[in-house]
Amino acid sequence: MKNSELLQDIVQNAIDGIISISDEGIVQSINPSACKLFAYLPEEVVGNNISMLMPMPDKLQHDHYLRRYHVTHKPRIIGIGREVTGLRRNGTTFPMRLGVSEVKYNEETFYVGFIHDLTQQKEAEERLKDYTLHLEELVEVRTQSLNETILALESAKEQISNSLESEKELNQLKSRFISMASHEFRTPLSTIQLSASLIDKYAESAGMIEISKHVNKIKGSVTGLTAILNNFLQIEKLDSGKVEANSSDFDLKELATEITEEMQSLAKANQKINYKNLTDTNTIKLDKNLIKNCIINLLTNAIKYSGEGDNIEFTTEVNSQNCIISVKDKGIGIPLEDQKYLFGPFFRAHNTGNILGTGLGLNIVARHVELMGGKVTFESSTDSGSLFTLTFPAA
Repeated sequence: MKNSELLQDIVQNAIDGIISISDEGIVQSINPSACKLFAYLPEEVVGNNISMLMPMPDKLQHDHYLRRYHVTHKPRIIGIGREVTGLRRNGTTFPMRLGVSEVKYNEETFYVGFIHDLTQQKEAEERLKDYTLHLEELVEVRTQSLNETILALESAKEQISNSLESEKELNQLKSRFISMASHEFRTPLSTIQLSASLIDKYAESAGMIEISKHVNKIKGSVTGLTAILNNFLQIEKLDSGKVEANSSDFDLKELATEITEEMQSLAKANQKINYKNLTDTNTIKLDKNLIKNCIINLLTNAIKYSGEGDNIEFTTEVNSQNCIISVKDKGIGIPLEDQKYLFGPFFRAHNTGNILGTGLGLNIVARHVELMGGKVTFESSTDSGSLFTLTFPAA
């Protein structure tokens, strides 16, 4: 194949458009790709001025551009290339990349233009531009929304901070009030208790049984009120973090025996606290005061919610793994629907009726047991009473 034929085949099958013109701007040849781009037949273009493929104002300036180049040899497109606009036969335009080469042949000058359609590229750029603009708008909207949210959060934070500060002040006032009121009540209650004991002593020696009966009621009421005040004080100390578990070695059986004797004097008529120690090992290392408080609260509840003549079973056990303390009564029991709230502060089951109480005892027990690393469990039924068990690791 001759070189000229090869060159002709290359031009005819090139993907980009190729157009050659004379130095006067007259089209000499146009390949199929260029015809397709401009929507012309070859014979409609060849022999005409190349400006027919240009929109205004390039159409008017093209010949002037060629004449100036012949004089100055300073190119604007020739040998450089640039993006320009093409004009189709139907009057529509399209973006294209135009590269122009100067060719001299047989002492004549020709210009060959290589045309690459940029329509898809420009559409993609426009889509990207629109997408970028859309993203910028979204970012602006989201940023504004975020700023509004931040302002709202800062405002809420300030309100919460003020509320917390107010609540903190109220809690401090409440704690001071509880502490002051409890201490202020203690003095007159102690006086009443002492005076009632003296009256009881004198009434007994004088054989005044009725007076002794009422004096015992006074003493019982004072004891109950003192227990309530003690619970309030204990809650205040727990809430303020003043209570810590200070472990020391002590004899659990000995402590339990003392508590049993003390609580038996407060039991109802014909109630009996049956204490049983199940093991020979009795020494444990826990907080003695917290343990005593837990046992007294459990026994107080058992006495309070059991009837006259009902026995209360109190047991202790120390083995190689655990220390176990349990109190079982045959009282009114805890309704099933109330059991999940049992250890909450100020909660009392709905079947307690007129039985006095604050609903703080079991909350204090649970919190003391937790401080010592133990756990409290219970089984209760309105038919058979309640069993409370405190379990602590033996170590």
